[in-house]
Amino acid sequence: MQDTFATDHSSIVLEGEIDSDFRMVDVTPRQLSKKQKAAVIVRLLLGHGVSLGVSKLPAEDQNTLAHTIAALGNIDKATLAKVVQEFTGQIDNLALSFPRDLSETVELLEPYLAPGALGKLRAAAERSDTSDPWGRISRQPVERLRPLLASESAEVCSVLLSKLGVAKAAELLGELPADRSDILAHSMALTETITPDLVDRIGVHLAGVLDSAPINAFEKAAAERVGAILNATPQEARDRMLEGLQARDEPFAAEVRKSIFAFPHIPTRVEPADVPLIMRKVDGETAVTALAAGKSAAPLTVEFLLENMSKRLAEQMRDDAEARSAPKPEEGEAAMAEVIAAIRELEADSEISLLPPGE
Repeated sequence: MQDTFATDHSSIVLEGEIDSDFRMVDVTPRQLSKKQKAAVIVRLLLGHGVSLGVSKLPAEDQNTLAHTIAALGNIDKATLAKVVQEFTGQIDNLALSFPRDLSETVELLEPYLAPGALGKLRAAAERSDTSDPWGRISRQPVERLRPLLASESAEVCSVLLSKLGVAKAAELLGELPADRSDILAHSMALTETITPDLVDRIGVHLAGVLDSAPINAFEKAAAERVGAILNATPQEARDRMLEGLQARDEPFAAEVRKSIFAFPHIPTRVEPADVPLIMRKVDGETAVTALAAGKSAAPLTVEFLLENMSKRLAEQMRDDAEARSAPKPEEGEAAMAEVIAAIRELEADSEISLLPPGE
């Protein structure tokens, strides 16, 4: 096995620098520590354009690796061949690798874990992972990061936004009031002279804040969950429940109203250009029933849909809707709900995007 490697693989790894009989040269390989051997392999693979994910290592390990590589100097052929042989031998003997820590284990098992167990394991993984706070922070959903922008100073928030991915930072910044977002955007100018040590300390602080915050049992906010239920509730009952919420808790009722998307909301939430795609997804008879029911329940929606279809189809559907007798309330509600379901499905498949709800 070793002879095969020496005559075949070494010439590939070293691009011809070592010939097949280098073992006959009277050179004693240097004795290297495990860290030095690892540095040799990293240097060799980087030289051949292999991406090793060094940036994922803890900052302390990255620092150690850099200093070790800098101190190695030149490596003779015999030493390099010995290190490569040891490395490939270890790979040959490796039958199964396991995750390095609880975070990687949770990522591996995530599709197979119950939601309750998954939430607890994620929390435990976050508490146990102290090596890379910014990596942990950047993996958090927007919902968990949003409170930080309200509770932390502008300087800390500017560092947070700078360390996040562009899309996530833009989403967080776009949700803020104009005066707050302006302050944070301007505060980023102050990060030009910030030291890496201070950035690390801010990361540790923010990770601690996230660790101390309770993890919600539900992925969606209460207003969104109530809104989703009311979306599937007949309009008369929905209006009655909203009136009750309004009397008991006006701010919460306002949030629930924002999360509701029913047939009357189509003109304000749907792009006109998306109407043909939506109507193609709805069965023809169902669409006619929805339009017939909507003539009295949501006339603006009916006109919006008809105006944004092809002229020929709009005339046909208008005639069909006007020709049929008024559908029973439950039949009309079901048809209008199917139109909404089609819109939600297209949105989930990223085929269309809904406009944000009005205030």
